[in-house]
Amino acid sequence: MNQVFRFFAVSEDKPLLEDRQEVDHLYRRYRLYVMLAITIGYGIAYTCRLGLSVVKKPLIDGGIMSAYDLGVIGSGLLYGYALGKLTNGFLADHANLKRFFATGVLVSALINIAMGRSDLLWVWVGLWALNGWFQGFGAPTGAVTLANWFSTRERGRMYGLWSTGHAIGEGLTFVGSAALVSFFGWQAGFWGPGIMCIFVAGAIYLTMKDRPTSLGLPTIADWKNDHGVPITDHEGQPLKTGKAQALILKMPAIWILGLASATMYMTRYAINSWGFLYLQEAKGYSLVEAGGILGLNTLAGIVGCVAYGFISDNLFRARRPPVTLLFGIVEIIALFVIFFSPPGNPVLLTAAFVVYGFTLSGLLAALGGLFAIDIVPKKAAGAVMGFIGVFSYVGAGIQDQISGLLIEQGTTILEGVRHYDFSAAVAYWIGSSVISLILAATLWRAKVSD
Repeated sequence: MNQVFRFFAVSEDKPLLEDRQEVDHLYRRYRLYVMLAITIGYGIAYTCRLGLSVVKKPLIDGGIMSAYDLGVIGSGLLYGYALGKLTNGFLADHANLKRFFATGVLVSALINIAMGRSDLLWVWVGLWALNGWFQGFGAPTGAVTLANWFSTRERGRMYGLWSTGHAIGEGLTFVGSAALVSFFGWQAGFWGPGIMCIFVAGAIYLTMKDRPTSLGLPTIADWKNDHGVPITDHEGQPLKTGKAQALILKMPAIWILGLASATMYMTRYAINSWGFLYLQEAKGYSLVEAGGILGLNTLAGIVGCVAYGFISDNLFRARRPPVTLLFGIVEIIALFVIFFSPPGNPVLLTAAFVVYGFTLSGLLAALGGLFAIDIVPKKAAGAVMGFIGVFSYVGAGIQDQISGLLIEQGTTILEGVRHYDFSAAVAYWIGSSVISLILAATLWRAKVSD
């Protein structure tokens, strides 16, 4: 175990480089490397958590699983991810980021390959929950990387770029995995992402970097001369990592953010987990057509993440609440159009999904981590990401079980044909977004820390 701890331990600081030109050159180059690793790498690795969403209808139609079974399996990943994000968030503050991230992606890939080799419920619940825990290596790594490599005045833009990773992963899943399942059967929905992410883990290991000080570079606050309000102990000294992590538990704003993120993630994972089934059964689209609509939704999410960061950094001087309010209102309007517009309007439905994806991704960036990283000590960036993640993915897991139950109760079989009533589930999904917006609005005066 000591060897394992040494392998994953944060790299030791090297003597500071004295040549300013060399420091500038290395900072620019390494910042590009880490952004590629945490954005593209995280995005492709994301496909290893979404395979179940694509294969739900084939599994239900084949009599392999019921909607309730799939809700239980899906919640297993989300609960596992919630636990993983919490534990790995605290560990990431102390870990070598390159080794930590690459390991999580590799193990998740192997679990996906194993998923395609069994259809036993208890095996799937166990494997999918374990997959959630290893998927929880990625987001804390990204948060710690952003806190260490990008200053407060530019972090909104960079966080927005990084947050496109989940949209990249969703787009690859909704289009690529849907095509694989259509041609090769439900097992391909797990095997394709698993095989691809074995290679991604190797690429992450080659490109990722640990903290700037481990490479002989100054801290990002010193290099950019971008210092916030310092948070110190009772003796006026900078907080050590452990004390900084403990501090977040005493901050009411963090608890409110957690609840706001939890309710937003209920809506998000409702669409991710049940969107294929809804579009096929309630709107009459094929699997590939549903994947195309959801794929456009995620492409819009990429733009939305970047737009949120740009608007909050440049138009509101790194203040997140005003932009969160604007995005939240538009997101709720888009949901009403998606669920209550008359059938036979594919252009209107697709446009609503595009607007929804655009606004949702900005909200996820803010509520799921960016705002929290802004207001806590930077030494606790991974911990607060994990803490918020517990709320987010427990909420998402509860949603999967509730949605599965509501959909199951609204399902009838007439002359051997299944008929679905999504009305109760839809009311639950929209209501979650409304509650999230109200909670987020209470944080209007929260302040940025150093």
